[in-house]
Amino acid sequence: MTKPERDPYTGLMTTGHEWNGIKELKTPIPRPVKFFLALTILVSVLFWVLFPTWPYGSGYTKGILNIDQRQLVAEDLSRSAALRASWEEKFSTTDLAALEADADAMTFVRSHGARLFKDNCAACHGTDAAGGPGFPSLVDDQWLWGGESETILETLKVGINTRHEDTRNAEMLAFGDQGLLDADQIRALTSYVVSLSRADELSEKSVAQLPQGKELFAENCASCHGETGKGLRDVGAPNLTDDYWIYGGDVDTIRATLRHGRKGVMPFWDQRLNEADLRLLTLYVRDIGAQTK
Repeated sequence: MTKPERDPYTGLMTTGHEWNGIKELKTPIPRPVKFFLALTILVSVLFWVLFPTWPYGSGYTKGILNIDQRQLVAEDLSRSAALRASWEEKFSTTDLAALEADADAMTFVRSHGARLFKDNCAACHGTDAAGGPGFPSLVDDQWLWGGESETILETLKVGINTRHEDTRNAEMLAFGDQGLLDADQIRALTSYVVSLSRADELSEKSVAQLPQGKELFAENCASCHGETGKGLRDVGAPNLTDDYWIYGGDVDTIRATLRHGRKGVMPFWDQRLNEADLRLLTLYVRDIGAQTK
């Protein structure tokens, strides 16, 4: 510390602090800062007077306005419940086909269904419902169990491969891991499955395996996917003759599927969403699919 002195250049006094010959000026607080500081204090005092602020013992100061946040929240919840009741009964009891034909109802579906979809479905199926590796698209016509309203509603309720007592069950066997087919048979079967949708991609060696692969398909796959490979919705088996693949339709992925199997899970929602929400979500899924066509 040095003795405070007046700085010859600014006319301000120094504080007495000095570092390597640099002296600190005793600079006054700028007037705008003082103004806003005073304004902040004034507003704080005003809020203390108007609103609930200070706790004391078993209570708190109520403020002149006597505002109760709990009461405001309760009133908001009451209004929300009344608004929900106005449409919940309609969506719980009205036939799904009738709701789809109701323009006002579908306007409501597009608004509120989007929220339900993002909260419960978008994590797997994507915000655009186009799906991705391991998760089916909901905007095409390739439904594993069927795309009718009642079928979609049932799938939402009980799920697929879940603990629900009425769950839909579908499993692609692991022919390699379970020792059902050897490596050569899996290669032949892979070639045949690829030929159902991408015959032009087969090598000469793969083409030579087709007779064996066709026989293996009839023995191991036709019971679920059908004799022609077009799938069976009764058991949730996908069509193998088109370009819609959940896990991928290339040679390596198909071979891996045959070797290791697949068992995707669709959660059941009847214990999380009520009937009105489930039916609303069903209509939303059907509607976004229709709008992409």
